[in-house]
Amino acid sequence: MTKIVLKSKTRDVVGKRLNKYREEGLIPAVVYGHKVTPQNLWVDFMEFNKTYDQAGESTIIELDIDGKNKTNVLIHDTQSDPLTDKFSHIDFFQIKMDEKIETEIPLKFINNSPAVKGMGGILVKTIDAISIRCLPADLPSKIEVDISKLKTFDDCISIKDLEVPDKVKVLINANTIVASVAPPRTEEELAELDEKVEEDVTQVEGVVKETDEKEEGEKEEGEKKDEKPTAADGEPVESKGDDKGEVKKEEGKK
Repeated sequence: MTKIVLKSKTRDVVGKRLNKYREEGLIPAVVYGHKVTPQNLWVDFMEFNKTYDQAGESTIIELDIDGKNKTNVLIHDTQSDPLTDKFSHIDFFQIKMDEKIETEIPLKFINNSPAVKGMGGILVKTIDAISIRCLPADLPSKIEVDISKLKTFDDCISIKDLEVPDKVKVLINANTIVASVAPPRTEEELAELDEKVEEDVTQVEGVVKETDEKEEGEKEEGEKKDEKPTAADGEPVESKGDDKGEVKKEEGKK
């Protein structure tokens, strides 16, 4: 396998000032490991994108620091800006070639399943990565899952069915299901789903209708309260309290 090299530079900037450098195309990073003093670094945004596409988080990278020190690392963690989805921070884990490491290896599903292609089934992937332990030199970049073995709806692929290198120990139960094929839904099942959806829609419409009727009733009641009483000829009727007030006022004048 071709060695993957990523250049980096020592970083002494921290805190809010990092954003200025991010805008200039640099990503703040840190490298740490077992009995290793953490070190802050800068990596170029474009270069890291290329490296990440090649290595992912399960391939050893040779990290070149300031053109002086070179160390083997794995991409341990990444953070991204929620608005731009660009990398905003990287964690590198420094490894020692004579010490076993534990990490997750992605599963790559290959070929076609006869139960899917010929019988209309639905491929069900239970997991997409597995935890393993091995020496860095024996670390696989991926584990392939051959779904052509799924010929019927009764077939399944478990951890024990995967082709894993001898020097790699899988840390997941051997009977864990990796993939299977579910049969397509029958017309009766689809009809039941349609009925359920219609019932849900009806319930929602009923709530909306009831709410609208309640609001309309409250509105009409409010309008009635605002209306002034009228006489038979249509003229507004003054309240009795106002009449008494006017009479007393006139008597006072006399």
